[in-house]
Amino acid sequence: MMKAITYTNFVFPRQKSKYTGKVRDVYNIDDRYLTMVVTDRISAFDVVLPKGIPYKGQVLNQIASKFLDATSDIVLNWKIASPDPMVTLGFLCKPYPVEMIVRGYLSGSSWRAYQAGARSICGVPLPDGMREHQRFEHPIITPTTKAEHGAHDEDISKDEIIARKLIPAGEYEEIESYSMKLFRRGEALAAERGLLLVDTKYEFGNRKGKIYLIDEIHTPDSSRYFYSDSYESCFAEGGKQRQLSKEFVREWLMQHGFQGQKGEKIPEITEDVVDSISQRYIELYETITGQPFERAESAEKVYERIEANTVNLLARLP
Repeated sequence: MMKAITYTNFVFPRQKSKYTGKVRDVYNIDDRYLTMVVTDRISAFDVVLPKGIPYKGQVLNQIASKFLDATSDIVLNWKIASPDPMVTLGFLCKPYPVEMIVRGYLSGSSWRAYQAGARSICGVPLPDGMREHQRFEHPIITPTTKAEHGAHDEDISKDEIIARKLIPAGEYEEIESYSMKLFRRGEALAAERGLLLVDTKYEFGNRKGKIYLIDEIHTPDSSRYFYSDSYESCFAEGGKQRQLSKEFVREWLMQHGFQGQKGEKIPEITEDVVDSISQRYIELYETITGQPFERAESAEKVYERIEANTVNLLARLP
């Protein structure tokens, strides 16, 4: 198996700076463009795990690129082109300091909060008597703050976002509307693949006074999918849903006593575990896109390829 690409340190033409996120290395080009290299790093509970997952970056980048194109009629997005399987190059936007989480089902962290007694999430009231993975009557939006590096995202309500002036009220209303339209499109695209889009996150930025969708969209790192053909029977029986998401990584960590809390130790991630996660990501790609996954070359060739492909595209941009 190819060695995971967990670190990059390119120097591109007109480069101003580099930002290292949990998964992505983001290069500022002339304060006008961003070159986003999606590495094979993997995070869970807002913690970057010590081992990378081969092909994960390629999977995430290619899924996001596909869905950015498939939703560009709904809202402007930052993508200009994807010159390499692990790279997207696009416009530099000023990010809004909030992530928009859209949920169609009571799953994941929302279920854990509900199970612990919460009956309101981000100002959205929830009725008593709900069950894990139950479908909401209408999708709900539960925003979170965008945490500083190494910190945890925190739930926040619409009213608090506006009161704290994190986003102007009018712009927030637009972003909320775009988020719901994107989710509905995601549901329709998922249905074509026999899937249910359970929940997902969207990030937005502003460029020249206009709202842009930025970062990734509808990837297994930002979204959760269930298989539609087994949803009803699993729900009726109270069993676990067959799902496509990064939740299986979180579940494995929780089974080994780690939820990202202070003092907890990340469990040993063996090569067998790495290989298993890699295969799951490839399965996710093929199921979500309906296309076979083409594995990249060796690690050394990937670095050369990324640099050459990116430099060639930058040469064509003003």
